[in-house]
Amino acid sequence: MRDGNTWVVGRRSAVCLAAAGLSAAVLAGAVRAQEDAEVPKVHGVAMHGEPKYGPDFEHLDYADPAAPKGGDVKRAVVGSFDSLNPYILEGMYAEELEDHFYESLTTSTSDEPFSEYGLLAESIQMPEDRTWVAYTLRPEARWHDGTPVTPDDVVFSYQTLTSKGHPFYKDYYADITEAIKVDERTVRFNFKPDTTNRELPLIAGQMPMFQKAYWEGKAFETPSLDVPISSGPYKIDRIDPGNSLVMVRDPDYWGKDLPINVGRFNFDSIQYDYYRDSDVALEAFKAGEYDWRQENSSKSWATGYAFPALDEGLVTKEEIPYGATNGMQGWVFNTRRPFFKDRKVREALGHAFDFEWTNKNITYDAYTRSESYFSNSELASSGLPEGAELALLEPFRASAPAEVFEQPFKAPSTGGTEDGLRANLAKAVALLEEAGWTVRDNKLVNADGEPMKFEILLDNAGFERSTGPFIDNLKKLGVDASMRTIDPSQYEKLVEDFDFDMIVHLWGQSLSPGNEQRNYWTCESAETPGSANYAGICDPAVDALVEAVITAESREDLVTATRALDRLLLWGHYAVPQWYNRVYRVAYWNVVRRPEKTPDLYLDFDAWYANLDEAQAIRDAQAKLEFVAPTEEGAEAPPAAEATAEPTAGEAEGDAGAAAGPSEGEGGGFGGTTLGIAAVVLVGLVYLFMRSRRGQ
Repeated sequence: MRDGNTWVVGRRSAVCLAAAGLSAAVLAGAVRAQEDAEVPKVHGVAMHGEPKYGPDFEHLDYADPAAPKGGDVKRAVVGSFDSLNPYILEGMYAEELEDHFYESLTTSTSDEPFSEYGLLAESIQMPEDRTWVAYTLRPEARWHDGTPVTPDDVVFSYQTLTSKGHPFYKDYYADITEAIKVDERTVRFNFKPDTTNRELPLIAGQMPMFQKAYWEGKAFETPSLDVPISSGPYKIDRIDPGNSLVMVRDPDYWGKDLPINVGRFNFDSIQYDYYRDSDVALEAFKAGEYDWRQENSSKSWATGYAFPALDEGLVTKEEIPYGATNGMQGWVFNTRRPFFKDRKVREALGHAFDFEWTNKNITYDAYTRSESYFSNSELASSGLPEGAELALLEPFRASAPAEVFEQPFKAPSTGGTEDGLRANLAKAVALLEEAGWTVRDNKLVNADGEPMKFEILLDNAGFERSTGPFIDNLKKLGVDASMRTIDPSQYEKLVEDFDFDMIVHLWGQSLSPGNEQRNYWTCESAETPGSANYAGICDPAVDALVEAVITAESREDLVTATRALDRLLLWGHYAVPQWYNRVYRVAYWNVVRRPEKTPDLYLDFDAWYANLDEAQAIRDAQAKLEFVAPTEEGAEAPPAAEATAEPTAGEAEGDAGAAAGPSEGEGGGFGGTTLGIAAVVLVGLVYLFMRSRRGQ
């Protein structure tokens, strides 16, 4: 009834309304259940086409089902940690917790661009229009305390991750409207009605799962070294904050016999030792302090591995082909800084980098020049745009750089000669003059007399070797450029807040780019602290092409949209391109072995196993060695996640994806420092971009 301007609902009416509401909810649930039942349940899904592995596959092609279980392995990380939660903005998390300790509904492989197979989920339901996705949990899926993983845990994980997790996740899952419990084993994610985000059904499955009973009432967003209850193949055994972390294989792991896991997760224990310096870490490796090392430094690879154990056959040093995209590594302009807002200025400064001289004199001719944000893949643009790609770009002809339509992108080259460098610097001077900059008293100044002065911020002294000559050439233009190397924890905070002029960074990419591109290039991410839009890119054309990538309905459409996006990024001159590598450089003590077959795309260390027959003799030899830390500053070192040291591919072993690519910055020894640190910045991203999509 109504009292004046106010409706008053009596008790009887309230009961009737409640009953009506309940009936409507029950009816809606019944309709949804019927709708779900009409969609077939499958073991796996692919972004485009069908998954490589059928419903009856027994193991991954590159995993050895006869691989022995047992043995121990020690690995190294450059950096530190003060948290066991990789999914929040604050803190520095410990390496390799994803996949080993935490799990998700689905998982990917290292020999496919982008497919997801059930892990915690027994089956997946995805309608043809991809407007929702449902997962039926495996009845045997268990947390480490023996309790089952339930739909309530899944709903809690979604709500917690998007409200309290790293800002990346809120954006990554922005098109999911809700997660609902359908029945005692099934959970469904509903999507925005107007979304055309076709990878949502796949990336929803990448979401890490958290036990509601443990986390409810706890401060998820606060860094902590308390060991939570999780569900992965390993448990956390010992922690020495900032120094080491030991995980032990759970003999009762619920998923050990799943086909996706057969022949994987073979070591009884994995120990991660943390080093503050990559050169110290290399010497520790040679002294037998740890067993497996991925080398990021061309100098170290060429000159640093002459030691007796290698000659005696106790250590293997090899290059393993890398088949996925390497992304883009370079010196990144923070266009939030006034000096870097002008595209011509950015283009001009790029002419001061002499790649040919650097590659010959510093990096041992180890690298190929980066000329794409999707290097080493079919996604890279080339030639001039035509056909469908040109049609995508045409609406932006008036606002995009003219070169996008008229000129194939080619990074400035000196040909390795002094004359070539002089010609490049002359071109730079001309561009700077067009932008209003002139040289007065050997200083480059603008119309107001302000000198161009900026700092290149580094988190690893190893990058000084390649940054120093770049700065020398900038000074020839009258630029007051300098570099500063700081502690990784300081670096992380400054980068998260975009409080820098220029950094070295690798935007790792997968072979199936998608939602993570919003985190890299869009106007929204440019204003979001902690995003990977370090350059501060805000261009409606870029935003539109990012959406074209995300909404591509076929592989052909995806390649076309990605190439168009690549062109806009390249001609925006948001970074000075450096280089990339086509192989993983790996050295390991022969206490470990790798499977005979290597994955087509990424390196999956989880398929390696212990050399049980020879391990003890090698351990005895290691015990006789003495570790003496080097006193001088070392060679090269890796940048931040998303950037690796020299030029690499996946910063990410990983959409949030792929297995970590060959780390390349002129830097340290494995994607560690920034990889571990910027991984906090990126891959939340990277969990999801180069991690979740390990197969991307």
